[in-house]
Amino acid sequence: MNTILVVDDDANIRELECAILGGAGYTTVAAVDGRDAFSKLGESAVDLVVLDVMMPKMDGYEFCSLAKRYYEELPILMLTAKGQTIDKVTGLNLGADDYLAKPFDADELLARVRALLRRYQKAAGAELHVGRLRLIKDRYQVIAADGDAGELPHKEFDLLFLLASLAGKTVPRSRLLDEVWGLDHEGTDRTLDVHVNRLRARFPEAESGFRIVTVRGLGYLLEQSCG
Repeated sequence: MNTILVVDDDANIRELECAILGGAGYTTVAAVDGRDAFSKLGESAVDLVVLDVMMPKMDGYEFCSLAKRYYEELPILMLTAKGQTIDKVTGLNLGADDYLAKPFDADELLARVRALLRRYQKAAGAELHVGRLRLIKDRYQVIAADGDAGELPHKEFDLLFLLASLAGKTVPRSRLLDEVWGLDHEGTDRTLDVHVNRLRARFPEAESGFRIVTVRGLGYLLEQSCG
């Protein structure tokens, strides 16, 4: 089931949102402000964010702008007491995907969450083009420009597919570990580096049209050198 990050500085509202979403079968992670929320993104594999706007330290607008810079494909539903058009426009211009004013109806909240998850999951698709390669997710298959096809070990494929789906973005090590090896991974930092090096050896930039760059202290970035 999908994991949803609930961000609100009001404990009562935060707990209510978590109860509604949890009751519908979603896993919830709670954060008290934007800074806390951004930290949680690096610790958990989050599928959607339900975000308040007016918060201390880092408000919803700041968080939305920052989150979309690093997690472009992450759907964000702004949930706030503000209902004026200008507030909605500001949020949407910063990358929010939908906007729901408080007080909210539980059924409408769940309907909007389901709609956003469907939209993004459909967009993610089962096939990606990266450099001169085509990746077929359900077959763990890599197809070269000349038509040659081969399968990759599942972890290597999942790692390459995740980096390719976020091409041009730095993907934190914690997120790569969580999404490829699972939240219960232990001692796999070295394993991540080994798998990246295997991918680099399999797909030299001159042949593949991309390279995997180490971003020191953060994670990895897939950089395309050709379409």
